[in-house]
Amino acid sequence: MKKEKTSHSTYRIENNKKAFLSGLRDGFPIALGYFAVSFSLGIAARQAGLSAFQGFLASLLNNASAGEYAAFVLISANAPYFEVAVITLITNARYFLMGCALSQRLSPETPLRHRLLLGYDLADEIFGITIAKRGYINPYYTYGAVTIAAPCWATGTSLGIIAGNLLPSRAVSALSVALYGMFLSVIIPPARKNKILAGLVALSFAISLASSILPLISDLQNGTRTIILTVVISSAAALCFPIKEEIAEEEKGEK
Repeated sequence: MKKEKTSHSTYRIENNKKAFLSGLRDGFPIALGYFAVSFSLGIAARQAGLSAFQGFLASLLNNASAGEYAAFVLISANAPYFEVAVITLITNARYFLMGCALSQRLSPETPLRHRLLLGYDLADEIFGITIAKRGYINPYYTYGAVTIAAPCWATGTSLGIIAGNLLPSRAVSALSVALYGMFLSVIIPPARKNKILAGLVALSFAISLASSILPLISDLQNGTRTIILTVVISSAAALCFPIKEEIAEEEKGEK
């Protein structure tokens, strides 16, 4: 009886190690993209008066380009702390939706500490590669991706502050394109395997473009529009194209 417990524990350790290394590998290209994008974000932080250490800490605790940029703009405008907190919360509200989606892919036996740690760095790209995994999600996979991605995001911001305005404005603008290319690399592979998903992705692009032009909805903040479109499109897709719950079966098959 004792040997079986030890064997099961050893299996879990080896499985967690394998998942961690897999996340570390998949997180490497994300880390490179984060470094480039956060470098340009660091220039905005410098204009807000942040030091290199303050920028590093801000990016380490808030892994969101839109949220950080909004905060830096408000800081430079000498906005009160309450306003900075509220705007950052609204801009990053889409992560509530991602957290709900991710919680449905966790095993019911997942401890609270793992759920809290997963919520710490629920960035778009990290969420994308995590949710794309089949079966129940092993938290150590996400930990591996975060281990390499988060430091690069924070370090890039710090170095951007140090570099300041030494780089040409065109070079800084070009660095920001890396984030979009990296996000496409997350959604294109699963879309190629599923025609319905590919159609929904294309429809999302079209509706997102239209929402930035149409009256009333175009007046909303980008983060608010993203939340509305995400809820509407995902709800419609769930109703029109429901899928069977096969996570438990896939998990058993993998074991």
